[in-house]
Amino acid sequence: MAHKQLTIEEREEIQRGVWHKESVRSIARRLGRPHSTIVREIARNLPPERRQYTPRLAHERALGKRKIRGREERLKNDALRSYVVSSLKIGLSPEQIAGRAKLEGIGSISHEAIYQFVYAQVHRNGYGYVKPGHEDLRPYLARRHKRRAKMGMRKGRRVLRPDGKSIEVRPLVVAQRSRIGDWEGDSIESKNHGPGLNSLVDRRSGLLLLSKLSGKSASDTRAVVAARLRGLPAHTLTLDNGPENLKWSEMEAVISADVYFAHPYCSGERGTNENTNGLVRRYFPKGTDFRDVSDEEIARVEYALNTRPRKRLGYRTPLEIWGGAIES
Repeated sequence: MAHKQLTIEEREEIQRGVWHKESVRSIARRLGRPHSTIVREIARNLPPERRQYTPRLAHERALGKRKIRGREERLKNDALRSYVVSSLKIGLSPEQIAGRAKLEGIGSISHEAIYQFVYAQVHRNGYGYVKPGHEDLRPYLARRHKRRAKMGMRKGRRVLRPDGKSIEVRPLVVAQRSRIGDWEGDSIESKNHGPGLNSLVDRRSGLLLLSKLSGKSASDTRAVVAARLRGLPAHTLTLDNGPENLKWSEMEAVISADVYFAHPYCSGERGTNENTNGLVRRYFPKGTDFRDVSDEEIARVEYALNTRPRKRLGYRTPLEIWGGAIES
């Protein structure tokens, strides 16, 4: 007789038998199955944290194992696996790791295989416990999700619009990312709405200038922007509509660049800056009190992100692109 897998209905019958304290042999006779089949089924589906047989979870587990049966372990090469794990731990994304591995001649691997490798370390696609002898690598991912899920939409926060030039009249060359010196700026909030950080990002290279603010006023922001951009290539600066940017005209005079404002609630118009701020939050999560963070620590984070490979740069780093552009 051909071997036949247990069905969900049979697993539900096993659950009823267990509930009524029926013997394994009695359950097996009723289902027309060898009693050893029932013994193995119950034994492998009693999770250590909850000694209870659940037919639905048992069936999902069986289907999952059946789906991957015969496949080789992901990232079976020890050198490539070691490279992936160490790269995750220094903050690179799976996509960046895949691109950089090819660029450095380490090996060829897709970012999807890396994600599958990360989530394969945990039972039931992230819902269960870490497999014995494995390491939970999910905390090293950007979003740290227990399982892979789509992100929700961000809500707008600010309504004030400084009386400055709209992004609609900004030169079209800025959107092309073809030159150094087109900047985007924003503020990163501190705990309890205290003074936070100012971030400036060059659209072409992705170079980040991260600075601590001494206060929340427009004068404080203007002073930091002027100090960081003075002497650097600067054609344009695109900002959001926050009150910290009210002294935009003074910024223009100091940095000799035109300042433009994105539309309210349109963070995508400053996407380079928004994405970079998300990377900064990996080091300084929401709730961080920047009054307790030293300038040296902020400088370390700035350097770490400026030496981080980017997909749109061909997996080169912002410092590599910036240095090449300045030298040429």
